[in-house]
Amino acid sequence: MERMVSTASASLASLWDEVSGTQPEPDQWVVVATLVAALAVVAWHPSWRLSRNAITIAHEGGHGLVALLTGRTLTGIRLHSDTSGLTVSRGKPYGIGMILTAAAGYTAPPLLGLGGAALLGAGRITLLLWVATGLLLAMLVMIRNAYGALTVLITGGTFLAVSWLTGPQVQAAFAYAVVWFLLIGGVRPAFELQAKRARGGAGDSDADQLSRLTHVPAAMWFFLFHAVSVCSLLGGGRWLLGL
Repeated sequence: MERMVSTASASLASLWDEVSGTQPEPDQWVVVATLVAALAVVAWHPSWRLSRNAITIAHEGGHGLVALLTGRTLTGIRLHSDTSGLTVSRGKPYGIGMILTAAAGYTAPPLLGLGGAALLGAGRITLLLWVATGLLLAMLVMIRNAYGALTVLITGGTFLAVSWLTGPQVQAAFAYAVVWFLLIGGVRPAFELQAKRARGGAGDSDADQLSRLTHVPAAMWFFLFHAVSVCSLLGGGRWLLGL
């Protein structure tokens, strides 16, 4: 029995060392190639329309996480095939908790990208993949519709497969591609929302909700969304490129 416990402890220690340890950075051409690929995916409308689901996962996950951190009760999250989403939480319909929860959506993808860039800059490729998988599994518990569950399962399964079944070079390329996509893809949604509002749509957007909660014009909240996404892209890009 003691031998089994000792073996299990050694295995866990070895696994932790592998997850928390550092991995060699990929060649510079890999970093640049993943940057170009992420730019192409975000810029080309057909690919963006599909890949935007990943941004929606991060967006709604941001709402949900901040709702929990501010003491609200997270009821559920829905993801829809048109790349929209809905996060429902219970608590006071006003106050700092509600404001932070509403502001977390459009800022979550670029900030997650910035955090990912910090991990990659420190050589923590495996840790990034495992943290992302854990967050997706935690989010899956709160999904309340079939399409949302399928989307999160496919995304989480992809991270898990890359973590377990591929070598260091593939893991590095995948991790850099994901982080570049979050950084670049995190810039576009706020501009899309702004354009939609200019055409008379999206009257109950996050910016409008924040405006009602704070009595600050929606334009100022759009400025915040743009500032966070652009600054995250610039800062994260410098880390990824080793500048």
